[in-house]
Amino acid sequence: MGPPHVQEVLAVTTTPPAVRRASPRARRAPAPPEPVRALLPTPEPVRLLDESGTRLTAATSYPEPGTDTLRELYRRMVIGRRFDLQSTALTKQGRLAVYPSARGQEACQVAAIMAVRPTDWIFPTYRESMALVSRGIDPVEVLTLLRGDWHCGYDPAAQRTAPQCTPLATQTVHAAGVAYGETHQGRDTVALAFIGDGATSEGDFHEGVNFAAVFRAPVVFFVQNNRYAISVPLSRQTAAPSLAYKGVGYGIASEQVDGNDPVAVLAVLTRAVEHARAGNGPFLVEAHTYRMEAHTNADDQSRYRDGAEVQAWVGRDPIARLETYLRGLGVLDDAAVTAIRDEAEAFAVHLRARMNTEPTVDPLSLFDHVYASPTPQLIEQREQVRAELAAAQDEEVQA
Repeated sequence: MGPPHVQEVLAVTTTPPAVRRASPRARRAPAPPEPVRALLPTPEPVRLLDESGTRLTAATSYPEPGTDTLRELYRRMVIGRRFDLQSTALTKQGRLAVYPSARGQEACQVAAIMAVRPTDWIFPTYRESMALVSRGIDPVEVLTLLRGDWHCGYDPAAQRTAPQCTPLATQTVHAAGVAYGETHQGRDTVALAFIGDGATSEGDFHEGVNFAAVFRAPVVFFVQNNRYAISVPLSRQTAAPSLAYKGVGYGIASEQVDGNDPVAVLAVLTRAVEHARAGNGPFLVEAHTYRMEAHTNADDQSRYRDGAEVQAWVGRDPIARLETYLRGLGVLDDAAVTAIRDEAEAFAVHLRARMNTEPTVDPLSLFDHVYASPTPQLIEQREQVRAELAAAQDEEVQA
């Protein structure tokens, strides 16, 4: 067995971890240093309303938005949901090729838009159609990409809104670059980048956040943690206490918020935007929310989650939550609710009528904007398509 001191070492190194007894000093984790503590999110997501829509009395440093602002938030959320439901129906009618629903995430979609200025830049993912409509972009132009007509239906420069991004996390790099460039132009523009929980597992997320942190670019990275990256649950993506804790690794301020509490989401995002605009560098916000529909209309959600889980989130509906609160304040009544719902329905009817009109498309436009100067191969391909179109037209005339 060897000398006593060797036996003691062997006993320590071979004893299973569960059996070892750590000293009291070893069991206590040291408090984070002051600079780190300032970057950490709150231990629990910020909440101002409980799930029933009752105002919580716990102390918070986040001021509540005014009642007029909250009423407008409610209005936009109702219209946004009706737009979302109509868009889902359009996929079943063959009018859209695909539609990623944001139902259940209305508080995040709308509050993010209301937290920024019209002159600020937005960098959306494929799921932010509702947010873009809330920003005032023509809904038909928003759906152009998802109908398959063109890469982007609206003018990104005019709308200060980047094209909806299908590759995960690439928009974080774009947001960091634009924000950095705007700063060097002497403008106080903020860029807000929408991110899904799955995108935080991508290398582009690291590059975008790290660049923004090092160069103090005024970016708000808004992570909508809806629990699933398509079918991959959050538990298989990260071991962090929450995604908001990723911010401290980059040296940026972070916060987490109940993403189904519209009042809290708007309050936290408003603070984050103010932080970035004041020159304090980027800010990372994680909203804990839930995607009520499948990933897209092409997804079978029953393969990775059951109906009971979805049903449990019905009681956390952000629209019902805010409606209850505003009714309690006396700034919303039956007549106002009916008027807003009627407005949302009229919006959907108008959208449906416009989407039922066949778009005029030019197949040759597929070759536009691929390169600044078309390559010989691209020109050859374009001429092949032109010849095929001409031949098809001749056949129709002869028939």
